[in-house]
Amino acid sequence: MKSACTLLLTLLLFLSVSAAQNAPAAPASRTDVYHVHFAKAALGKAAEEGDFLKTPSPNPHRLVLRHQDGEDWDYVAIEHLGTKAIVDAAGTPITAAMRDLSAWHTDTFVNGPAWPEFARAMGLGDQAAKTAGSVYVVTVVRPAPGHRDQLEKALSQPPGAGDTVAGLVLMQHLEGGPWQFLTVTRYNSWQDFATGEKNTVPDTLKAGGGWLALREHSTYHNDTLTDRIAP
Repeated sequence: MKSACTLLLTLLLFLSVSAAQNAPAAPASRTDVYHVHFAKAALGKAAEEGDFLKTPSPNPHRLVLRHQDGEDWDYVAIEHLGTKAIVDAAGTPITAAMRDLSAWHTDTFVNGPAWPEFARAMGLGDQAAKTAGSVYVVTVVRPAPGHRDQLEKALSQPPGAGDTVAGLVLMQHLEGGPWQFLTVTRYNSWQDFATGEKNTVPDTLKAGGGWLALREHSTYHNDTLTDRIAP
């Protein structure tokens, strides 16, 4: 009986250790929930859609970016919701005129850093007036099956030598769109963005580099250049 109990305890301990090793642990920095809203304006309504999205909100913790080059959406609004999100069956009140500004949209809840860290990386808060000319690259990525951890590690790498990145946030899908990770990379200006591209292109095929790593561990991604319209 003693031997059987010892064997059972050993087996339970092994299973517990194995489960702990295999359970994905959320990075400590992704403590908060954000709502990511991609929107395509109806024909002839792009300016009005932008005005609607940048209208001051009861929640000041938000960032609105406008498409310049890349994916087929016109705007992305990223709103900080705190450490949890609640969806109400009543929905968000909106007038028919405002509703008809959009041709389509998608909504995704993600986890990300606490708002002070997000705001600092994106040049918001006290920096907002000085960073009005910032350029943002919005990237969504879907990992290959079994490659999620490797992809996250590749996306988490700090900018390399010669890169001109001013701020970067990595966020992970909770519910919504058909992608797993969202990164928003900020440059202080179009000139800085161009300089960073020029400096890093020679390392495109460098072993272990970001470009190769992204393609080794993902089945889909897109990048969109944007500018900031709010705040």
